[in-house]
Amino acid sequence: MKTVILCAGAILLLGMASGWLSGSGNANPWFAGIAKPSFMPPGWVFPIAWTTLYILMGIAFAQLLGSSSPLRTIAITLFVAQLALNLAWSPVFFALHETRLALAILVVLDLVVIATIAVFAQVGLWPALLLIPYLVWLGLATALNAAIVRLN
Repeated sequence: MKTVILCAGAILLLGMASGWLSGSGNANPWFAGIAKPSFMPPGWVFPIAWTTLYILMGIAFAQLLGSSSPLRTIAITLFVAQLALNLAWSPVFFALHETRLALAILVVLDLVVIATIAVFAQVGLWPALLLIPYLVWLGLATALNAAIVRLN
């Protein structure tokens, strides 16, 4: 239980720090001024969704750390890679305003998360299932980013 709390808390704090340091969200004047697609969720949805997803990621990672599977090292590497891509997106999009580069990051992130889920599933079903909502949300994020590129 201690590992779950530590992992979930650390991942949540990293995600919050990335967003906060990047000036993410509707309070960002650049973001407030760009055209957004009609399917853009309201601003209040994002902190709820990301808090939930970061906690689920932390729980999945903690379960993986307790595994003795021979795939454990590969799974940890993939998880860390996808987390690094995740944390890089906010600064690229919100701080640098590089929407095309941010979209490229999301496409690579989508692929790395799919690979992470596939390896996690070989280590344990629950860690893999806990990452499915994250993959779904990333699909929405990718579509939103692509629409923002197209509209602006």
